[in-house]
Amino acid sequence: MDASRLDRLERQVQKDLAEIFREIAQNQFRGIVFTVTRVRISPDLSIGRVNISLFPVKDKALVLDWIKEHGSLIKDRLVRKMKGSLRKVPEFYFYLDESVDAEAEIDRILKQGGDSPIK
Repeated sequence: MDASRLDRLERQVQKDLAEIFREIAQNQFRGIVFTVTRVRISPDLSIGRVNISLFPVKDKALVLDWIKEHGSLIKDRLVRKMKGSLRKVPEFYFYLDESVDAEAEIDRILKQGGDSPIK
């Protein structure tokens, strides 16, 4: 698959997964905001890596474990949303995106006037 088609597919999957996670949050995890920060799919469409940011959650590993347990349900919802536009749907692996937390920590340090992380 050429790069531009793969990029479009990744953006579409990211958008559709964001809608699916919004529905899951309403039903299973009230008060949690799911953000699909990045989707990367291999050129042969066999593997998809999905980075997710969760806010505000104390035990993110617990939510991530639930997502991994119900990965087949999430994949099924994605297939229905895409209405069969793909002949092969990748196997998705979900990961926590810690960049938002790191950014918030740096922002907190800078606002409190603490030691600069850049020396």
